[in-house]
Amino acid sequence: MPFPIEQKLVIGVASSALFDLSESHQVYLEQGPEAYRSYQEQQRDVVLERGVAFTFIRRFLSINKCFPQQTPVEVVLFSRNSPETGLRVMHSIAHYGLDISRAAFMNGKSPYAYLPAFNASLFLSANEEDVKSAIAVNYPAGLVLPSRIADSEDLDDVELRVAFDFDGVLADDESETVFKRNNDLDEFHAHERLHVARPHQPGPLADLFQKLAMMQQLEREAERDDPDYRRIVRIAIITARSAPSHERVVTTLKSWGVSADETFFLGGMEKARVLSVFKPHIFFDDQLSHLRAGPGGAIPMVHVPFGIANRRAPETPDSAA
Repeated sequence: MPFPIEQKLVIGVASSALFDLSESHQVYLEQGPEAYRSYQEQQRDVVLERGVAFTFIRRFLSINKCFPQQTPVEVVLFSRNSPETGLRVMHSIAHYGLDISRAAFMNGKSPYAYLPAFNASLFLSANEEDVKSAIAVNYPAGLVLPSRIADSEDLDDVELRVAFDFDGVLADDESETVFKRNNDLDEFHAHERLHVARPHQPGPLADLFQKLAMMQQLEREAERDDPDYRRIVRIAIITARSAPSHERVVTTLKSWGVSADETFFLGGMEKARVLSVFKPHIFFDDQLSHLRAGPGGAIPMVHVPFGIANRRAPETPDSAA
């Protein structure tokens, strides 16, 4: 029996994250909404090119193919388009065979207010204003950054690799605030040792992480029933923390009853060195300095504009978190 939506892992994706809308957006900027509406209607049957989040969404939906009775995940389209101008987006979704049936078309307004109505654990968009507005009211959201779109042509390659920063993404920004207050790494480590037994409060994407871990539990059960089952979901935490501050990360995850497949405590080393090996289909970080230092723009990067790292300038590239 399929899960009801309140029990599913739901991701909301804006058409600007799923597809490349740069051409039509330029029409909107240069000629206005009426010209944009006319352009989209004329181009209704012209398939849109894949956007930054396309590969992640396609592989995420493949989880349902392994669990057709439960269908534990869902993607909902959130769009500033009207239903009429959104037809091109829906036709493109059908062209690529993406199992997306629910949508919200807002006729120019931001759709983020409806995230709780759809039980969304994440909202992906290329509209910075929409993402910041969602984060401001404690809704989970991320801004997709421009990157090259690449995906394996191997039909047997179905693995979904998702990587997260820890502070300001999975956990709150308490510790990062301590570090940035005086830019003092010793003070940060002293704070973490003092509070090592106290788990962090959840950050904006904690629910997404925990539900992905639940998907892995489904996969472990499937593997027990079928030794030939191949797991899909692979999760990594990539943080600039190092010992002794690593222990509180472990404490926090243990309190949530989840863990990552791979966890990296880099001690300020460039995350690109690990990202280029792990090759995630999406990477979430609250600091633009880390995202801009990614491996050549080949990995879909998502900025989570949450907490102290996004309220204070300049950023510190060797931040502890």
